[in-house]
Amino acid sequence: MAGEERRIVESVIGREADGLRLDHYLRTRFTYRSRSAWRDAIRRGELRINGRVVRAAKLLRAGDRLSFDPGAVAEPPVDENCPLLLENGRYLAVCKSGQLPAHPSGRFFKHTLWYLLREKYGEVHIVNRLDRETSGVTVAAKDPEAAALLSSRFAGHGSTKKYIAFVFGVFPETLTAEGFLSDDLKSRVRKKRRFTERALYGAESARTLFRLLGTDGIISALEALPETGRLHQIRATLCSLGYPMVGDKLYGPDDTIFLRYLASGVTDEDRGKLLLDRQGLHASEFSFVCPFTKRKILVKAPLPNDLSGLYCRCTGAII
Repeated sequence: MAGEERRIVESVIGREADGLRLDHYLRTRFTYRSRSAWRDAIRRGELRINGRVVRAAKLLRAGDRLSFDPGAVAEPPVDENCPLLLENGRYLAVCKSGQLPAHPSGRFFKHTLWYLLREKYGEVHIVNRLDRETSGVTVAAKDPEAAALLSSRFAGHGSTKKYIAFVFGVFPETLTAEGFLSDDLKSRVRKKRRFTERALYGAESARTLFRLLGTDGIISALEALPETGRLHQIRATLCSLGYPMVGDKLYGPDDTIFLRYLASGVTDEDRGKLLLDRQGLHASEFSFVCPFTKRKILVKAPLPNDLSGLYCRCTGAII
């Protein structure tokens, strides 16, 4: 269609995929399509290696450049709710819903926070990225200079992030988790991480402060203050400490739920175990010193409806 916005997804083949067939690599790396579906896409010329149309049996080499034109692939539905919390001439803050990717990836392009904000505000650069199923405060800059200044400010010690998390188990009154995050080699899920007190190969240091907000004896509501900004820091730390997150398909009570979710969707039994349709994590507060005015900025995002009931259940407070 004339004027329709299209995207070309590009990636570089890593050493771990050297020697693999193209169709096998696609099925294991991009699990939202079956191997036969990827073969059909290859035959239609949607995928190229180093700019050339190839066969499904093409053997990959490390350093090959894979490009993919997904065309008009239907995107999964999302919750587009992202009310504005703060706006000025250089940046804005919104409350992202718990079923909305921040950036384009995989099947998601127009159904992302980045696209929704761009449609309304023009050029935007998301500064603090939340996981797709994490709700709460998200800051987006309106120009590259503002993005760079805010990113450097957020990476330092001048910013504070507070989260509310819901976990299985009776959590202690306070807990400081100081240790390291690395790949969970015992899990069948490649992207899963684990928290340990001693450093393992490839580990990153991580420190998170936790405070109990309330518990009903089955689940607990916590306040989490991450002092470092590592991938999956709060979720992986709590899971490794023995408090899996409510609603979390990967860091919840059973990580095989995540594999079923990718293959065909969660079962009714899985939903019963999770208690929630998405992970119970919400970025509730974000404070930082504005790089332009030098004033301290505090942005708060109220708990969404799907989490407010759990909060009441744990604390007895109605919000």
